[in-house]
Amino acid sequence: MPEFARVITVQGSPDKVDEAARYVKETVIPRASTLPGFRRGFWLMDRASGGGKVVTVFESKEALDSSAATAEQLRATSAAALGITFSSVENYEVVAEAGPPRS
Repeated sequence: MPEFARVITVQGSPDKVDEAARYVKETVIPRASTLPGFRRGFWLMDRASGGGKVVTVFESKEALDSSAATAEQLRATSAAALGITFSSVENYEVVAEAGPPRS
């Protein structure tokens, strides 16, 4: 069964990257990880520009779709707490993945 991902583009202040990372680890990840069908997530930041991407992966399109309202609430709370903006939210099917060879 294919997985599905939400990819979000974020812009914040370069001087608040550490604060944002702490907020994500303490607030966002604990909430995101309880969403039904959540598999994994990546919160990526460029320290020089303050820009970044968020990639969350779900076990099915239904799980991705059902998480949309909670994800929107998390973005709104994060924006208010950190003064960041989200410029795009896109959904994709994961069609390939690579990792280290398994022994």
